[in-house]
Amino acid sequence: MDKLIIKGGQRLEGSVTASGAKNAVLPILAATLLTDEKCCIENVPELRDVRTMVKILEGLGVNISFEDGIIEVEAGGFSGYQASYELVRTMRASICVLGPLLSRKGEASVSLPGGCIIGSRPIDLHLKGFRAMGAEIEVEHGYINAKADTLSGARIYLGGPSGSSVLATANVMLAAILAKGETYIESAACEPEILDLAEFLNKMGAKVEGAGTPMVKIEGVDKLCGATHSVIPDRIEAGTYLVAGVLTKGDVLVKNARVQDLGAVLNALDAIGAEIIYQPAGIRVKGRDVINPADITTLPYPGFPTDMQAQFMSLLSIANGVSVITEKVFPERFMQIGELNRMGADITLEGATAIIKGVEHLSGSEVMASDLRASAALVLAGLIADGETVISRVYHIDRGYERLVEKLKTLGARIERVQECKIL
Repeated sequence: MDKLIIKGGQRLEGSVTASGAKNAVLPILAATLLTDEKCCIENVPELRDVRTMVKILEGLGVNISFEDGIIEVEAGGFSGYQASYELVRTMRASICVLGPLLSRKGEASVSLPGGCIIGSRPIDLHLKGFRAMGAEIEVEHGYINAKADTLSGARIYLGGPSGSSVLATANVMLAAILAKGETYIESAACEPEILDLAEFLNKMGAKVEGAGTPMVKIEGVDKLCGATHSVIPDRIEAGTYLVAGVLTKGDVLVKNARVQDLGAVLNALDAIGAEIIYQPAGIRVKGRDVINPADITTLPYPGFPTDMQAQFMSLLSIANGVSVITEKVFPERFMQIGELNRMGADITLEGATAIIKGVEHLSGSEVMASDLRASAALVLAGLIADGETVISRVYHIDRGYERLVEKLKTLGARIERVQECKIL
C-alpha cells in the first residue's frame, strides 16, 4: 500500500491540464452496451474507476481496449447480464450498466454498488424509473435482479430528498433509449456530465432532448450505431488545482478548465479574495496574502458541488475569520474533519454544518485518507502545512485524480509517492 509524503510551504506556480471527467466517462462506457457497433471514447483518464468499468464490461463479454487515453468498445456479441460483487462493490457508478443491460438483454443482475463512504446513497430512484417503464425488479442476496420483455416510455419524477440524482438520471436515460415510445424525466440532474452523456447518445442515433435541464425527453429508437466521442474535462479535478493555487498563494493556470462548468466554484474563489483570470487555454488563479472567510452550501448543479466541499474546507482552515460549510447533498460527508484537526485546523461539526475557525498555519502530521475527495483535501492541507505530512491509504486518490503527484510536481510541489514498508 502506498503513501504520500508532502513537504509543505512551497508556492505553486505554472500550468496543469485537467484530464477527462471521471463522472462523465463511466456512464458513457455503460452506454456502449446499447449498440452492436464499435465505439471510440477519447480523452479518457487513467483512473482506477475507469479500469474497474473496463473489467465489468469485459466480464459481460464485451471486446474492449484501453490505450493512450482512448477506449475502443465493441459489444456486438456480448452474452453476459450479471455484474459481480467483486467489481461493483468498489465503485458506485458501476450501477449504470443496469439500464443498458435491461434495455438490450431484457434482464440484468447487478450487485448493489459500493464506492466512497460518504453517507447514505440509496438506489430507490433508479429502481423507481425502471419499474415505471415496466421492469420487474427484486433485490435479494445483495443483487438487483431486473427483467422486462419490453420497456415502455413513461413520465418519471426523479427528485429525491437531497435533490436530483446524477446516476439515477443517467441510468434511466440509458434504459429509455431503446424503449417503446417517449420517456420524460422530471427533476432530472443538470450536471455537465449528463449533457455529455446525452451528446454521445445522440451521436449514436438516440433522440434525447433537454439534457442539462430539469426536464429530459427521450424518444425511443429501434437501434443505435457506433460513435466517436471525446469526454469533457473534469470540473472537480480542475477545481481542486484552482484551490491548490489559491491556497499556496501561487499562480496556477488550469488548462481545459471550462468556465461554464465551474460557476459556483469560481464564485466561491472570488468571495475569498482570489484573483481569477480567464484565458483561452483555461482558467488562471492567483492567491493573495489574506484568505477571506466564506459561507458555502453544497447543492445539486448548478449549485456548489459536494465534490469540492472537502477541498474548500482545507482552504478555509487558514482563512482570516470564521467560515461555515453546510452539506445538503450528503449530510454525513465530513470524514476529513478529524484528520484536518490533527493538522491543527479548528473545525467543529453541528449536524450537517461545519464551522471552521481560521488558524494561522497547519502542521504536518500523519493522517489517513477515508474517501476520494477527503484525500484531495488532505493533500491540499499538506501543501501548506509546516513540516512533513504523510498520507496513508492513498488508493482513494487513484479513483479520481490522474497522475496527481506528477501534476503537482510540475507546479513545484514537494510531494512523493512511496510504498509503505511491511513489518514481518
